Amino acid sequence: MRDRSTKRKSGFTLLEMTISMALGGLVLGAAVQIYIQGVQAAWTTTQRAELQQDFRAASNILTKDLSLAGAGLNPGAAIALPSNTAPVYGCAQTTGSPCYINGGSVAYPAQSGTYYLYGLLPGYDVGPTLLAAQGATDSVTVVYTDNNFYLDCYQAAITSTTTVTFTLTAASQAASNCTNYGNTIQAVGNSSTGLTAGDLVLFTFGTTNVVAEVTTAPTGAGVVTFAASDALNMNQAAGVANSLASKYAAPSNSVTGYATRILVISYYIDNSPTPPRMMQQVSGHTPIPVAENVVYLKFTYDLFNAATDLPAVTCSNPGATSANPIPPNVSANTTDGCSQASAGLLPNQITKINIANMAMDSTLPGVGYGGGNGGAYQRLDLQTSVSARNLTYTNNYPVPSS
Repeated sequence: MRDRSTKRKSGFTLLEMTISMALGGLVLGAAVQIYIQGVQAAWTTTQRAELQQDFRAASNILTKDLSLAGAGLNPGAAIALPSNTAPVYGCAQTTGSPCYINGGSVAYPAQSGTYYLYGLLPGYDVGPTLLAAQGATDSVTVVYTDNNFYLDCYQAAITSTTTVTFTLTAASQAASNCTNYGNTIQAVGNSSTGLTAGDLVLFTFGTTNVVAEVTTAPTGAGVVTFAASDALNMNQAAGVANSLASKYAAPSNSVTGYATRILVISYYIDNSPTPPRMMQQVSGHTPIPVAENVVYLKFTYDLFNAATDLPAVTCSNPGATSANPIPPNVSANTTDGCSQASAGLLPNQITKINIANMAMDSTLPGVGYGGGNGGAYQRLDLQTSVSARNLTYTNNYPVPSS
């Protein structure tokens, strides 16, 4: 008879299995949590890097244009515009002439019933309100000449109340106003650099300046049309002072001068899409997006009053005839730093543009901007200043008392 084996068979008890599974679950759960945190950290880092890159690109474009405000125009330039109908910016010379700054247009500054073009055009509170606590956003518009297109090397002759013929001659190329610098002068109708509908042209006829908007691109003979009813209200009737039509005199070609294309560049926030974005519009052309997720844009300005020898700093609404409104998020017992000091001052007396707040969110889920319910989880804010060196060369410092 064989003996029965007393050796225990290998295996786990139910208690051992339960303990092992519990410990394994804890270890697995910890590993999953570490993995999730790693993925979230990588996502956050990626989003921050992308946010910084986008923000840097957008701010560089904006500050570069701000620094060029007034370039190519005479220091302190104030160019009278035809004023029977208010000339505007923010609209495109396309079918229907749509306007874009908060769904509309913005009129040029006016003095004594005449509208003027300056090298810098503040747009206080003309943009949309994205967050009630912040208030309305601003726009800003800079104006400078296009020195990449040598339009000023052509002779400009008014051939009718709505047309100008540009002719390139040896005499026009040798004129002192020609900025050719030995480069090839492009054709007026050049497909990449020439005039197109929506361009703004600054004409000089003797001592007179006129601004007009191209409505039809040049023909092969250099004839450019500046028809009435343009999107920016620049091409007004012959009876309106400062209009191109008012300068026409028979016979054709009897009034000659030269011209320069000017760039009227507006920056503003467009909240029609989600998320909102900062847009750039040049003269009467269709706007293009500069950056998405720009959720706030606010400016102040420093000016100098040569008559009183006093500066006016941090003006949110420069030139206002009364104390400027208290900016959003400023204590009620604090006034705008500009206060009454800028009353009556003009945009060509601005010496510095302060970006009071340019904010960009990394993402905008849900409703709301800048944190809180449904707001972004990452944000960058920019506060900086840009000197407007081409607007005024006035001494910015008060004369010390003797």
